[in-house]
Amino acid sequence: MADKKKKVKKPRGKAQLIPGKCIACGARCEAACPVDAITMNDKGEPIIDTTRCTGCRKCVKICPAEALEIYYTPEELKILAELEKEKGGPGEVEEVDEEEAKIMAKLKEYKDVWVFVEQTEGEPATVSWELLGVGARLAQTLGVKLCSVVVGSKVEALCHESFAYGAAISYLVDNPVFLNYRTEAYRDAVCHLVETYKPQILLIGATGLGRDLAGAVATKLATGLTADCTGLDIDDHGFLLQTRPAFGGNIMATIVTERHRPQMASVRPHVMPLPGKDASRKGKIIRESLKVDKTDLAVKVLEIIHDAKGKDAVDVTAAEIIVSGGAGMQSLENFAILQELADELGGVVGASRRAVDACWMPAECQIGQTGKTVGPKIYIACGISGAIQHLVGMQGSDIIIAINNDKQAPIFEVATYGIVGDVFKIVPAITRRIRELRAQK
Repeated sequence: MADKKKKVKKPRGKAQLIPGKCIACGARCEAACPVDAITMNDKGEPIIDTTRCTGCRKCVKICPAEALEIYYTPEELKILAELEKEKGGPGEVEEVDEEEAKIMAKLKEYKDVWVFVEQTEGEPATVSWELLGVGARLAQTLGVKLCSVVVGSKVEALCHESFAYGAAISYLVDNPVFLNYRTEAYRDAVCHLVETYKPQILLIGATGLGRDLAGAVATKLATGLTADCTGLDIDDHGFLLQTRPAFGGNIMATIVTERHRPQMASVRPHVMPLPGKDASRKGKIIRESLKVDKTDLAVKVLEIIHDAKGKDAVDVTAAEIIVSGGAGMQSLENFAILQELADELGGVVGASRRAVDACWMPAECQIGQTGKTVGPKIYIACGISGAIQHLVGMQGSDIIIAINNDKQAPIFEVATYGIVGDVFKIVPAITRRIRELRAQK
């Protein structure tokens, strides 16, 4: 009987840093290492303990700068060369990472794109329909269904409205205990649905309610959440690409949740376009019941007091025309010329953060990353330089007209039309011309 050939184990090598390539991304390699073989130096570069490294390649795969590689000793290279010659011998097959295989198998259990339909006293938040619009594109790319999630009391009508905006399935949890929003109750309802039906993507509006709920849900499900996204897309591997401002709004970061589900993201109102509504669309409602004892909830709603908005209150998010002022307006008094132009156009006056911080305009008029996100038909930026913190709040406008005396101002990079000059001469001139044209009619 012929001797059985001894199986040769394929060398796995050790991870090593490629000099000059590390970008100090934030210790992603250290977090990915399953055997704690990586520590970081003062420059944010990895130090690899080769006595611990198992050559699992997790750090190599996760490095965004491709700054890590697998190093083989001369002896290991010799074994690899011999295995290559055998072409099909027992040593040629790579070892299967059992942990990685389990994770990938678990991820495959999740499907469909979900959108949480926010409502207050039965009135839906428009951002929910905006998310159904972008959700439809994501679902189409992935080849899965677009679904809505409705939680409340006597809110089945919202399921049918979600069908009109593109949802194919609506998951409904309808119970008097959900009449008013309370974090614990809504969190448990959404988590129950997620654990039962396993969506791969869950989108929530970045409103006051949505921010509170999204964080609570993500924490309980132990998954990732990217807040205030300005862009959502799908990569070649089917992962959700979540783009948002980072480092104080100075850069745009794209975040991927690779190893946890669902992939959660929140999006501010008016960032995504509102899809068309077709009342003839139909869908399937899946009703779920959840036992919630009121006595177990830490919060009790005693009374709801609505905001008392006066007749002069300004809602920049609902305006179709916004005349916005920045630091270049120089004083509170100078905002009067912007108000005159806004009145002639039937619009409202907005402001940048610097103008609000200077107490020239109230906080409810602030537009930008730390203010409101708007998407008017016309946005006129007066004396605004165009810092990215401001741009993320208004770049979805149909037409952007920028007026600034600095021709290098970043605002001109996103402007549809740009006027280089003195804002204190140009704005009054535009106002006078509009009045002249109206007088001619």
